[in-house]
Amino acid sequence: MDRLRELRIDGRPLRRRDFRLLTASGVITMFGSFITIVAVPFQLKQLTGSYVAVGAVGVAELVPMVVFGLWGGAIADAADRRRVILWCEAAMATCTAGLLVNALLPHPAIWPLYLVAAAVAALDGLQRPSLDALIPRLVPREEMTAANALQGLRYQIGAIAGPAVGGALVVAAGVPAAYAIDALTFLASIALLFALRPVPPSEHAERPSLAGIARGARYAWSRPELLGTYFVDLAAMFLAMPMALFPFVADELHARWALGLLYGALPAGAMLVSLTSGWASRVHHHGRAVLIAAGVWGLAIAAFGAAPDIYTALALLVVAGAADMVSGLFRSTIWNQTIPDHLRGRLAGIELLSYSIGPTAGQLRSGVMAGLTGLRPAIVSGGLLCVAAVAACTALMPGFTAYDERTSDPATVGLDASRN
Repeated sequence: MDRLRELRIDGRPLRRRDFRLLTASGVITMFGSFITIVAVPFQLKQLTGSYVAVGAVGVAELVPMVVFGLWGGAIADAADRRRVILWCEAAMATCTAGLLVNALLPHPAIWPLYLVAAAVAALDGLQRPSLDALIPRLVPREEMTAANALQGLRYQIGAIAGPAVGGALVVAAGVPAAYAIDALTFLASIALLFALRPVPPSEHAERPSLAGIARGARYAWSRPELLGTYFVDLAAMFLAMPMALFPFVADELHARWALGLLYGALPAGAMLVSLTSGWASRVHHHGRAVLIAAGVWGLAIAAFGAAPDIYTALALLVVAGAADMVSGLFRSTIWNQTIPDHLRGRLAGIELLSYSIGPTAGQLRSGVMAGLTGLRPAIVSGGLLCVAAVAACTALMPGFTAYDERTSDPATVGLDASRN
């Protein structure tokens, strides 16, 4: 029984009002967003039937995410983070309404799907650094791992329920119904965010500028454990993220009914880790944990590409999602425990690039590879390349591999580089 209690998720951060509000808002908005994540590739597949057209959504998202992610980090250090989050949430609701209007046309156009994808990527780039940098202002350092697990659970609830509902909606009720529900969830999320207390910038805040972004980048470069988190996640997601191919996998395995389940299997695995994450506070070699988890992710994705039936495929995606959650949990803990508050926004912008560019560019990579080599070889080769990349990072980044939270100095490492 003691062992079981040790596995139980640590709920201490939920005693804090603003953390509860932020978490509830995230559950709702993630639910709606994942409905749209299913609907957009489904609609593109209906309109074009092309692997590359579906994967090209990643191209539309890539540049806005890079530019606005970095600038959003600078804004997060200089502005009220609550206000930034609210304005971006309202703008994304407007974008979803645009998708709904297009889907209701007698002959929906293709270009609005790419335009809205680019706009949402830009808004997400502006918003995400403020969201990430807000967490350390709401909970104390000793509760950071627990808060990261709960934030992961917030994402996973939406990511499991959203695709399940989205997959059923687009098949049974049509794409417009999916976009309509997403728009409504944004309204509910905005209402909760309005109840948050203001979160003004720190006393060391500086105005957003390219020079300030450069100072944040120099600080990140001075921290081998931060660089390790960026490189490992970027490699894993770019090489082995097959989500753009899920509609085609469902067809290949004669299981169109399971499209929503394919999208939901990754977060289901992640949720299993979150719900049993009490063990995580006793792990101190965070870099090693990230590397092992990323290797398991690659192996599971390679096996998924070779799965003989839908049930095996879903089980392997659950394993992959669990591994990704372990990696994300310890990456977030490294970031939130060791980065000074006046740099958190800019570093969150860099983090956004590491964990968003990979999947975004990976959509194009997987689409192009599937067009060249076939569906299954594209997925299997990506998983194996991920394992090779993780092995290379282990060999070439000893500072990250050896990182131990008990012996690092979280307050002073790299600060001189950030102020020069």
